[in-house]
Amino acid sequence: MLVDLPYSSVFLDFDGTISTADIGLHLLERLGAPGWREISTAYERGEIGSRECLVDEWATIDATEAQARAVAAEVPIDPDLAPLVTGLRAAGAEVTVVSDGFGFYVHEACDPFGLRVVTNAVDFSTGDLEFPYEDRCCPCSTCGVCKQAPIRDASRAGRETVLVGDGASDRKAAMLADVVIAKGVLRAWCETFGIAHHPFETLADVRALLLADVAT
Repeated sequence: MLVDLPYSSVFLDFDGTISTADIGLHLLERLGAPGWREISTAYERGEIGSRECLVDEWATIDATEAQARAVAAEVPIDPDLAPLVTGLRAAGAEVTVVSDGFGFYVHEACDPFGLRVVTNAVDFSTGDLEFPYEDRCCPCSTCGVCKQAPIRDASRAGRETVLVGDGASDRKAAMLADVVIAKGVLRAWCETFGIAHHPFETLADVRALLLADVAT
């Protein structure tokens, strides 16, 4: 078994991990004004933090709440989310969704499973992007969601930590997690910097890695 599931905490990224494509990127491609790509590139290069990146990207989107939610809903959720969450919980694992994106579409997908969600938020009455899970005490203090914080909390509680992710916002968390399951940009980064990881493409692969030895 990859981890001792009854004593583990599994942290799932959302955009491009639970969703089949990055919904934030999809929103920007469909609704963003010119200039958002330069902002995204600056973040990927490490020139700005994710909080600044998200605020500036969100400012390029001119849409009503209904329009934004409709465009976000165009991206499907991985069909293996339900069996993965059910299997992990049955085996005794804690499951949390950690997402450093625009956030408003994450709850709609995850609340039916009763998942704890750690993400940013949009106040559509003002148009403001909000950061209820930022950590200004963190050495970097530039992320919208500090994905390291819940991993540190789980580790202090004596739980084995598993991160499943695909993007640049998962890199710092990957440095702390006991087990990293990665694809895309995160996988390339892990390979470049020698971070031990297990590759995946869909949540079916994650199920195979984490639940292969669990009796069904």
